[in-house]
Amino acid sequence: MNSKGFTLIEILISLAILSLSLLALAGLMVVTTKNNSFGGHLTEAVTFAQDKLEELRAINWSNIVSGSDSKEGATKIVYNRSWNVSTNGGIKTITITVDWNDKTNHSIRLLSVVSQ
Repeated sequence: MNSKGFTLIEILISLAILSLSLLALAGLMVVTTKNNSFGGHLTEAVTFAQDKLEELRAINWSNIVSGSDSKEGATKIVYNRSWNVSTNGGIKTITITVDWNDKTNHSIRLLSVVSQ
């Protein structure tokens, strides 16, 4: 018999392959969305750390002391920011740590040196 078109079995197999491909893409989208979200949070955390570092560099050298505070980001995540200042002669070493939680605890640390 010479038939034209597709059989039911061929169509079912192609639909199964298409379904598996779409499921794989859906999983990939979830991972991509999570990574994109983490990138945004990391950018916000680094920005808060840089802001504090610039603030400390702008004040008088003798007034640079350790401390901590909290900042709320655009996505309503609270970033806990702390800075530790150690003095060695005419040099102050500033370590700024920013911690946040978006279902997982994260932390970044910036280190800078300010001279008198």
